[in-house]
Amino acid sequence: MPLSLLAAGAATAIGSLPHRDAHAAAALVLRCLPELPAAPELPARNPRESMLARWATGIPEVEVAGDGSLSVLDSGSDDPIEATFDHDRHGGLLAFLDVAAGQPRPPVYVKVQIVGPLTLGIALERAGMAHGRAFVRAVECSRVWARAVEAEVNRHLPNSEVMTFFDEPSLVLWRRDDPPLDRETATDLLSAALAAPAGVTGVHVCGPGDLRLALDAGPDVLALDVAALELDDAFTLSRFLEGDGWIAWGTVPTDRPVGESASPLWKALVDAWCELTRRGCDPVRLRNQALSTPTCGLAGHGPSQAEHAMLLAREIGARVHDQAAATRLTVGA
Repeated sequence: MPLSLLAAGAATAIGSLPHRDAHAAAALVLRCLPELPAAPELPARNPRESMLARWATGIPEVEVAGDGSLSVLDSGSDDPIEATFDHDRHGGLLAFLDVAAGQPRPPVYVKVQIVGPLTLGIALERAGMAHGRAFVRAVECSRVWARAVEAEVNRHLPNSEVMTFFDEPSLVLWRRDDPPLDRETATDLLSAALAAPAGVTGVHVCGPGDLRLALDAGPDVLALDVAALELDDAFTLSRFLEGDGWIAWGTVPTDRPVGESASPLWKALVDAWCELTRRGCDPVRLRNQALSTPTCGLAGHGPSQAEHAMLLAREIGARVHDQAAATRLTVGA
């Protein structure tokens, strides 16, 4: 998918919303984030729709309890992983596709999100699966679901392009130098998952996660938290941008109150860009290849707070778009 067709500053969301009504959540996302709506995950509606439970359900030897917890029934099973959609585990996605398909003009782009193989592998090991097997099954699971979700979106929205993100909160372990796998193996597993869907792929790095590992795996888009940005990563980010990669900037914090105005959040983003530019990043690419998002999921917020966060991300995205245009004019692009 040509990312050049996506407007600079397009706003999207990372994943979860607090809603219990799946169609209401879908309608809200499509209204607040029209350029790049994100299919919502709704763990408050059903715990089996949480990040791990909704995807681990496809692994035959794993049982997902009603509270969303995982347990391993037969760690030696070689039965294939199957992706079957149901309203208990995928209500947010299915409602989103239903509502989006019914619009007069379906979205040009849609974003979906799958659990990443590193995060899922750690969860499977903690649930009782042997170490090596846990990560093998995790990457198989991420690949199967990525293809299945992309196909489901294409079936409902044949004219929409799909952007598949892999959520990897576990990348903080590599940043802390306390990883369950060596870097090369972890990079290979994540890269294998990214190779599964046909469309654009992204990796969400939660908080102070390891950006370099995520980028080495080869995503088209990197989602990161502005507040957690390490300026030592400037060279790596510069190379990613030069290779036409996009950055989804987590501009709206989800771990604290953010107030009514987007101005302080916009200033934090611009300050980060200024520092990155001083360290060699192209100021035009920083703006032209930028998306705006809340930093993480919004399931822990109330519905009105979640809406406010998405609208703030959209307002910041509009400022990104305006500044991208101004920057191109300034440098004669």
